[in-house]
Amino acid sequence: MTDATDSEIKASRSAYADGPRLLADIGATHARFALEVAPSVLRAVRVLKCDEFDGIVSLLRAYLGDHGGLRLNHAAFALANPISGDYIRMTNRAWEFSTDAVRREFGLSTLLIVNDFTALAMSLPALGPDDLMQVGGGSAQPNAVVGVLGPGTGLGVSGLIPTADGFVTLGSEGGHTNFGPCDEREYAILQYAWKRYNHVSTERIVSGPGMELVYLALAERNGVQVKPRTAQEIVEGGLQAKDPLCLEVLECFCGMLGSAAANLAVTLGAVGGIYIGAGIVPRMGEWFRSSPFRERFEAKGRFHDYVAQIPTFVITTPNPAFIGVAAILSEHLRGRTGSNTLMERVRQIQSELSPAELRVATLVLEHPRKVLNEPIAEIARLADVSQPTVIRFCRSLGFSGLADFKLKFASSLTGTIPVRHSQVRVSDSTHDLSAKVIDNTVSAILKFRDQLDVNAIDRAIGLLRRAKRIEFYAMGNSRVVALDGQHKFFRFRIPTSSYGDSHLFKLAAELLHEGDVVIAISTSGQLPDLLNAVDAARAAGADVIAITSSKSPLAKKATVCLAVDHAEDSTTFLSMISRILQLLLIDIMAVGISVDSQGGDALGERETEARRMLISHLDI
Repeated sequence: MTDATDSEIKASRSAYADGPRLLADIGATHARFALEVAPSVLRAVRVLKCDEFDGIVSLLRAYLGDHGGLRLNHAAFALANPISGDYIRMTNRAWEFSTDAVRREFGLSTLLIVNDFTALAMSLPALGPDDLMQVGGGSAQPNAVVGVLGPGTGLGVSGLIPTADGFVTLGSEGGHTNFGPCDEREYAILQYAWKRYNHVSTERIVSGPGMELVYLALAERNGVQVKPRTAQEIVEGGLQAKDPLCLEVLECFCGMLGSAAANLAVTLGAVGGIYIGAGIVPRMGEWFRSSPFRERFEAKGRFHDYVAQIPTFVITTPNPAFIGVAAILSEHLRGRTGSNTLMERVRQIQSELSPAELRVATLVLEHPRKVLNEPIAEIARLADVSQPTVIRFCRSLGFSGLADFKLKFASSLTGTIPVRHSQVRVSDSTHDLSAKVIDNTVSAILKFRDQLDVNAIDRAIGLLRRAKRIEFYAMGNSRVVALDGQHKFFRFRIPTSSYGDSHLFKLAAELLHEGDVVIAISTSGQLPDLLNAVDAARAAGADVIAITSSKSPLAKKATVCLAVDHAEDSTTFLSMISRILQLLLIDIMAVGISVDSQGGDALGERETEARRMLISHLDI
């Protein structure tokens, strides 16, 4: 990618009809920004120091402040952090934020946040010989697994897995594997690190802060009095000033990086090559070729010949993460315009798909409900493709994977489903707060669906199917859930009653017998009267199904716990979402009993029915 000149910017202004795209590579130390005005054309590249900002919002405002009045619709950030869900807490910096809240704050239609080494891995197919420096090894095998790692503020690790029509990135936190010394000197470094950390990961040693630690550890081992130095000062001290201790640190550091790279190569079978990125190694330049890195990489004992054939490369092009994150954003946006439903979009992009992707598209168009309900292995079997090809098809439509595709696909059959959690603010308009309340409820249901413990539900259904009598114990907000359950289970001709008076709980429990079942419902699971009643019921030989928090005292006392772990501030409003999730569990158990009564006693059928019940509550 190149920064555009003024003439190029003017010429490419209409390349993206919806305006330039904001790209960012945000690490623990520096944040790099650019505006992509056309494919591979960047302008306004800028580097900011993260220490100067208190969070990602102020960081973005500082960059965008130079471009007042610029309308942005789409953005994608590479972040040095694991990415899971909407809410992000950074590992190497005390920042946390909601992706959707940031999107709303800056009025973006699209905001993608991916791991920085996922973005780096996605850049590899676009890199040419001029972007790389090869260090030893033979030639990369075509259509083979590729590994990527790099020491910076941390140690990033990722990979590319080949498919019939491209690559799938591998999300990894491999930098946090245990550090393993290979000689006495490295063992001394490990002993020094143990004085600071209970767990010493590879990242603690093979990273910028790790290089600074190695400097102090070797100084102590050599009996030399030194002051702490930064990683940059150590690199400069070794390569320019020829300081003996700095040179020893660099040699030791590169050897340990070689071991980490070799471990990644044999773990992934990365005969497509190992690529090294991030900020430290490229600064070593040509010296890195003669460092102990490659010798250590090949020091794999019986697997020496195997790794000796694997080439290793240093990524020398500036800002390679921009290439990867731009590709991810482009793929996400591909085919999103001009279609009212996902089915229409699938029809429109058929000519752009590979033969393997086209078989998945045909299955989607001809059997949409089957695709919606079946797992990836069955979808791949029905389409006669590999599972990575199914993922590739989903990404060709702009989705992160099969789960994201299914969610949007289900909603496209009848309408739109909001899926993100958003914080309700005092300043919100009635329209915004209404949308957020609905969005948050649906988001909680979808998260609940994904975390459903089907084995626990199966055990609960088994108890209820054999129950001679069922009693519901609940108070407050959960009382309505108990009444709903009483009405449902009574229809199965099971003697059923419900108690909402704490004084009656224990009296009722003491009259139970073996074969009876209590369903105790409590958001907190801490009510003393309810806990005493559960003890009495268990002492009488009855079983207890608890619908409560998985960490509560009630959960520990129950025969089976059906966990509802949604956190709500009950001091400011009633726990509506938790109550909805509790009602869903009642419905799932009722459907399970109905299935059992019709002979459907296979766990797989119950799981499918339970998940269908959850989906049915979304009217899709």
